[in-house]
Amino acid sequence: PHNPEPSPSPGHTRSASSTGQTPHLPAPAPESGGDCNSRPPYARSRYNNNTSSHSPKTPSAPSGPRSPRLHEITNSYRTYFHYTITAYGKDIEQGVPCIDKSIDTLIQLSKLVGKEKVSWRYDPILLTKKYTLQTHKDTFNYIASKVAPYIDRCIFSFVEMYKKLATNMPEIIPLTEQDKLCIAEYLGKTAQKYNIHIQTCGTDGDYTQFGIHKSGCATLEILGKANNCQFKEIKHNGQRKGCHCIESRDIGAYESCPNGCKYCYANTNHKKAKENYKKHNPNSPILLGEILPTDQIIQGNQKSFLKHSLHQLTFFDEI
Repeated sequence: PHNPEPSPSPGHTRSASSTGQTPHLPAPAPESGGDCNSRPPYARSRYNNNTSSHSPKTPSAPSGPRSPRLHEITNSYRTYFHYTITAYGKDIEQGVPCIDKSIDTLIQLSKLVGKEKVSWRYDPILLTKKYTLQTHKDTFNYIASKVAPYIDRCIFSFVEMYKKLATNMPEIIPLTEQDKLCIAEYLGKTAQKYNIHIQTCGTDGDYTQFGIHKSGCATLEILGKANNCQFKEIKHNGQRKGCHCIESRDIGAYESCPNGCKYCYANTNHKKAKENYKKHNPNSPILLGEILPTDQIIQGNQKSFLKHSLHQLTFFDEI
């Protein structure tokens, strides 16, 4: 059945590796001494707490571009990084670095992995009395001017009005269709000025008149181009309504990110998320807590999408 909310994947600070903007994945502790690939991740079911899925070919990833262990992933696996920088301050993104610091980190990441593997996400776009249309225009132009030489593309989306937003962010002003057109037109013109490929994410809205491409943010075309490989022609069923991405398996967890972004779909209660975050054990193969003897383990069905490859099993298999 259709899930009305997107599922979390590992990794939302300002950066997220592989697919999507996501809850924060704590980094393995340096003293653990384990290889990041030695503990294939498990993910506990959101709907049944006693059921966990096992993804044997998915590596346990270090968390951010500053991590000295990032090369353990990038040297051995095909990767693509989505890096979020928005217009918001601590009043909305409590635990997220400031814009200039985030720009510096994006540039570091790009230099480490190559610009072809980095997308800048400017999302979700939302309005309040403080964050106006003009605020978005000014901030987008500023960030674009700094990151243009270091990114493969820019991906943006408009906030989705989930019920929990009414509780977590009562100050939000619903976007009108005219608001969306106004923002899209400016983003398209600005992207053209800085020679940035720009596209939407998670929307069926058509803004091609402004030079904005309509695409998924994690398609086999994007992943193949970034990693110099070819994938089979497979229908992209998406993760939810309006999504045009290839299907993926999540290893994240709801109520686990301590950053406290008010618009976050994966956190309902910031206090609960901070408490859950403390349950992380770097030596455990699951994000929060441990695999219990009572857990029912379901093996993930992982197939190769690669063309002309008999030995590689997944997108994450060793190169």
